[in-house]
Amino acid sequence: MRAFIPWRWLLRKRHLLFDGGLCEVKMKPFMGIICTVMLFIVYRTTNYQYQQTEMESRLHPFFTLKEAGIASTSLNGLPRGIIQATSDLELKPLWSTSSSKSKKSVVSPHNLLAIPVGIKQKHNVDAIARKFVPENFTIILFHYDGHMDGWSDLEWSNKAIHVIGQNQTKWWFAKRFLHPAIVSAYDYIFLWDEDLGVKNFNPKRYLEIMKSEGLEISQPALDPNSTGIHHRITVRSKTNKFHRRVYDIRGSVKCSDASEEPPCTGFVEGMAPVFSRSAWHCAWHLIQNDLVHGWGMDMKLGYCAQGDRTKKVGVIDSEYIVHKSIQSLGGQSAKKVSKSELLIKKQPVDMRSEIRRQSTSELQIFKRRWEQAVKEDKDWVDPFQKDKKTRSLV
Repeated sequence: MRAFIPWRWLLRKRHLLFDGGLCEVKMKPFMGIICTVMLFIVYRTTNYQYQQTEMESRLHPFFTLKEAGIASTSLNGLPRGIIQATSDLELKPLWSTSSSKSKKSVVSPHNLLAIPVGIKQKHNVDAIARKFVPENFTIILFHYDGHMDGWSDLEWSNKAIHVIGQNQTKWWFAKRFLHPAIVSAYDYIFLWDEDLGVKNFNPKRYLEIMKSEGLEISQPALDPNSTGIHHRITVRSKTNKFHRRVYDIRGSVKCSDASEEPPCTGFVEGMAPVFSRSAWHCAWHLIQNDLVHGWGMDMKLGYCAQGDRTKKVGVIDSEYIVHKSIQSLGGQSAKKVSKSELLIKKQPVDMRSEIRRQSTSELQIFKRRWEQAVKEDKDWVDPFQKDKKTRSLV
C-alpha cells in the first residue's frame, strides 16, 4: 500500500494542475474585459483633463491663478461659461442707441497706442495721434504731470483713455495698466515716447511690413538728424525697407556678420518699441515692478521675440521717425546760481541728474536680478547660447 500512495498523490496533483490550467484559461477573457475597462477609464480621464486644459487656456489666455498666488479653487463657485479672464480698453456707452448699434458692424480697433504725456508736448502728441486715429487705433495717454483737462479741446481726446500718475514713467504705467489680460484684444502694442516726429511715418504701412517679415518686436528707424541716438542699429538706412542687424567696427562694440547679440542684432531701443500680442505678454513680465526707468530691458527684449531674435526683431527703415530727445519728465536741470544766492538759500536739486543717477542704479539692480534668476532656475536654458554652440559645432 505504501508504494501506491506516492503514485496516487502525484495523480491527484496532476488533476489539480490541469484544473488550475483550465481555470487560468477561463480567467483570460475576464482579465481582458477588466483591462479594456481600465484603458477606457484612463482614456476618458486623460481626455477630460485635456479638455479642461483647453478650456483654461481659452478662459485665461495670458493669466494664470498660479502666477497671482491665488488658489485654483477660488473660481469654483462660478460656472465656467460665465468667467471672462480678459478685458480691453474700449469705451462703452451708458446706453445703447440706434447709432451705437450700427457702429458694431464697423471693424473694431485691433491695435493700441500708449504714450506717457505732459501738457508741454501737447502739440507733438496731437500730431502723433492724428496719424493713428484714422487706422482705428485705441489710444491711451499716461499723464505724468497731472494736467489732463488741457487735452479736452483735441477732437480725438474724448475717445482716448486718460490715466494720471504724477511724475511716473512709461514703464511704471505700462506695468500697472497694460497687463496682458487687459490688452489681449490688440494685435500690436505701440509703447512710444511723446517726443517723436512722425512726418514720415504711416502706421498702416508699418504694420504691413512687420507682419510680412514675421517681426514680433520692432521699432521705426530714427532719422540720422535725430538727437539722442545711442545705438547705430536704430539709425535709418535709406537703401533698405527694414534691417535686422548693423555692421559697425567703430566704438567699443564691433558688429559684423558673426555678431549674434544686442545691440548688433535682435535689438530695439526703449523710445518707440512695437510688440506683437505674444511678445508683449512676455515683455510685460520682464518689466520689474519697482524699477521704473526700464534701463537694461532693451538688451533682454530679444528673449521675448517668440523665437530667434536675429530674425524676429527688426528696425523698419521705410517708415521712420525723428527722436527729439526732449527730457520733460522731472523738469529741466536746475539753473546755476551765484555764490551770493547759495549763501541765502540751499542749492536747488538738479532733477535730471538725480533721475540719471537713479536710472543707473536700477540698471545695475536689473543686471544682478537677471544673473541671479539664471543661476537659480536650473531648468532654464539660454536659447541663444544653445544656438551659438550648435552653430559652432557645424
